[in-house]
Amino acid sequence: MSTRNHFGTDGVRGVANTELSPELAMALGAAAAHVLRENNTNAREIVVGRDPRLSGDLLEAALIAGICSQGVNVLSVGVLPTPGVAFVTQARGAAAGVVISASHNPMADNGIKFFGGNGKKLADTTEARIEALLGEWHEWTRPTGADVGAVTRSAKPVADYVAHLQSTCPVRLDGMKLVIDGANGAASFLAAQVFGGLGASVETIFCDPDGSNINDNCGSLHPEAMLARVRETGADVGLALDGDADRVILCDDTGAIFDGDRVLCLLGTFLHERGELANNVVIGTIMSNMGLGIALEKCGVRFVAAPVGDRYVAEAMEKEGAILGGEKSGHFLMPRLSPTGDGMLSALQVLAACAVSGRTLSDWAGDMTEYPQKLVSIPVRTKNGWADVPEIAAAIAAGESKLAGVGRLNVRPSGTEKRIRVMAEGPDAVVVDSVVESVSDAIRQTLGE
Repeated sequence: MSTRNHFGTDGVRGVANTELSPELAMALGAAAAHVLRENNTNAREIVVGRDPRLSGDLLEAALIAGICSQGVNVLSVGVLPTPGVAFVTQARGAAAGVVISASHNPMADNGIKFFGGNGKKLADTTEARIEALLGEWHEWTRPTGADVGAVTRSAKPVADYVAHLQSTCPVRLDGMKLVIDGANGAASFLAAQVFGGLGASVETIFCDPDGSNINDNCGSLHPEAMLARVRETGADVGLALDGDADRVILCDDTGAIFDGDRVLCLLGTFLHERGELANNVVIGTIMSNMGLGIALEKCGVRFVAAPVGDRYVAEAMEKEGAILGGEKSGHFLMPRLSPTGDGMLSALQVLAACAVSGRTLSDWAGDMTEYPQKLVSIPVRTKNGWADVPEIAAAIAAGESKLAGVGRLNVRPSGTEKRIRVMAEGPDAVVVDSVVESVSDAIRQTLGE
């Protein structure tokens, strides 16, 4: 099996036109089409969508050329959220879907992520097979004439996706006042239509993408402007999506963050009370706040922590028979409604729960007491061998000793960036801060940029 030098936890990412070059995009397209035809000789169509980054056109052209070179057709849907591409792929019965996006990463980055025909991420073994063929595709005998793949461009699947989102909300949202931050990303042209079409009064900010401003001091990683606008306008709820709209961070009417842990608590409790939570279990991650598990268990819901990453949350959900899982970062999985994480769909479920229960988001916030937690993301030259650096290992051991029995420390490399993330949690905020700073300093001094 090939060493996975290109694929990370969320597809292939890198600086566009250097690390993620058009040559690599073409090779990925050709190798993916070839592997799909290996697995299914009748595979004839791949759905391709992207976010509005400037480099999207460049990489899309190369990717599509690679796919068509293997005799596989392409349906290009243009700018569409990642979950929208997954939905279209599943709905059309296509062989696969591909999204060109680096999600919440800076504009200079881009990425290529594959979905199977079921709208879910490809298995590790399939990605490894694609990677193994990257250096061989140009040597294959290629189809010619009428057997070359063709490209169809259509906006109709976008309308189908909007209709699907609205169909997942069981009530209208009349009377709700929303502020939506689109991160100048893939949902910028859809958010007002989706929520406004259900009766909500919508004000959008950062919904004017120009190819260069995606995630630029806005969106789920930078929700400050959204919080301020909610306070200024007296809105009921604020939503901040990321660049490809597969995650969402919310705020309540006071302008306080209502993060992924609180969403899991709200939806888990709401579904449990209605007898709709399969197996009475909710899946989070090892980064979930300790208060989430405590709050859920108080109302009779079991909490299971998976490794970080939606792939691992999905695996735990399948094992436990769960219908709800997600991450503190605002990425949620609800397989009954969508094959992959969807920020707008998740927000609709939260708003519906508020409407049905008659409780505001700030009221729901009181159901969970959050333990002091601090997370730091440190840029590094390399992630390789970080755990074997003596200074880092010593700092981690000392931190674990301080938190033993009352809290926890988690140190892990990012799956998508050259960063190492340090998170500590416990009842004493001063101790938590001290532990995080000690470990972070050791990482900066030994591996920092």
